[in-house]
Amino acid sequence: MMKSTRVSRRDFLGMGAAAAGASLAAKTIWLDPAPLFALPQSVPPSDRIRFGMIGIGMQGSGLLAAAIELPGVECIAACDLYDDRHLLAREIVKPDLPVTRRYQELLENKDIDCLIAAVPDHWHKQVVVDAVSAGKDIYCEKPMSHTVADGLEMVAAAKKAGRIVQIGSQRVSSVICAKARDLIAQGTLGDLMMVEGTLGRNDPSGAWEYPPPPDLSPENLDWDTWQGTVPKRAFDPFIFARWRCWKEYGTGVAGDLLVHLISGMQYMLSINQAPKRAMSMGGILRWKDGRNMPDVHSTLFEYGNLPVYMRLNLGTETAEAYRIMGSKGILDVSSRSITFTPQPGVDTSPSYYDSGFPKAMKEAYVQKWHQDHDPAPGKEPTEEAISYAGADIDEVKPHLWNFFQAVRTRQPVMEDAVFGHHAALACHMANESYFQQRAVYWDEKSGSIKS
Repeated sequence: MMKSTRVSRRDFLGMGAAAAGASLAAKTIWLDPAPLFALPQSVPPSDRIRFGMIGIGMQGSGLLAAAIELPGVECIAACDLYDDRHLLAREIVKPDLPVTRRYQELLENKDIDCLIAAVPDHWHKQVVVDAVSAGKDIYCEKPMSHTVADGLEMVAAAKKAGRIVQIGSQRVSSVICAKARDLIAQGTLGDLMMVEGTLGRNDPSGAWEYPPPPDLSPENLDWDTWQGTVPKRAFDPFIFARWRCWKEYGTGVAGDLLVHLISGMQYMLSINQAPKRAMSMGGILRWKDGRNMPDVHSTLFEYGNLPVYMRLNLGTETAEAYRIMGSKGILDVSSRSITFTPQPGVDTSPSYYDSGFPKAMKEAYVQKWHQDHDPAPGKEPTEEAISYAGADIDEVKPHLWNFFQAVRTRQPVMEDAVFGHHAALACHMANESYFQQRAVYWDEKSGSIKS
């Protein structure tokens, strides 16, 4: 009987992209990050990092499970406004894990060194500001902010408190993106010309049509607190489960998917600033379920004088991919591989403009061109593609490990509040342009988006 192997959607698409790149390449080099967290380690109790978990839903439960597998790291308390997630946290960590509905209890707990927060976007600012003000370092899920004003307040609070803030977009801790960053910094691409990025899904879960917990009710969920400062609505289990669909609570496909592409692009290109301009188009083309955020969202950004075109789609499955174009070639980055395809950037044969020359003139031009440009025998240049392969750029453990190591050593993280704010600003500009149906630009002086 043939043994079956289950391949996830991400793996399948990644293999397709990698195969396409590999077909162009003469060789593939494996990138081994040799992560410290994968090595057996004995950490004395005095060096252990003790964290509290805020939010134990789909993303939070995954972060919690990954974090407690890292050496020298333990969860000592968890918080969620939905009581059944207290049970889930205890199933992940231990049966007697202290749990609460009030995250303020974690801020007051002096045994907690740092926090991980995976809450809806409209709660990010308050949780982060409260955490750093209480002297706690914090890992907060992406996008960093729900609004521009929230992001500015979060940056100011982190700077004032001097605490570590890590935003949860894993690309900045990816060995794939790190290699791409090195290649670009070395001038492999020459002058940068353009960047394209794309990511798409094609199923109800990918479009956030999550099934609410069957027992969800105002008795086991603090619905009023969950709504925060948003205008109050009657209890609605679908809003609780599918909050990304509404701008009142989330930031749509921009905050869920675009922020990954922007964070990866910022890291690979060593950019840490907001785009100058953004122009978006799209709409609710497939998932007409009452949402007010688009399910197709394409945006053209301008970073300095570099055009960056990002395409998001919840109606067609496409792998996460970047194409970074330069005067010396193209760098294709997928979830598991990089392929650099060089281009000489010079004529490799006489110009086709000679088709407008009379016969004798053309023959003389062609002969002279070959005399001036043909390489000596045996000196012909070889222009071959080269590929690198490594762990998935969405792997969460390296990103969590970087955060915990920063908490331990007090060394800064790459995706701090400033970096996270700039990535989120691109998302806010994309949304603002979509709703205004015109281009918008970032006004650094006023700290606002203008049209």
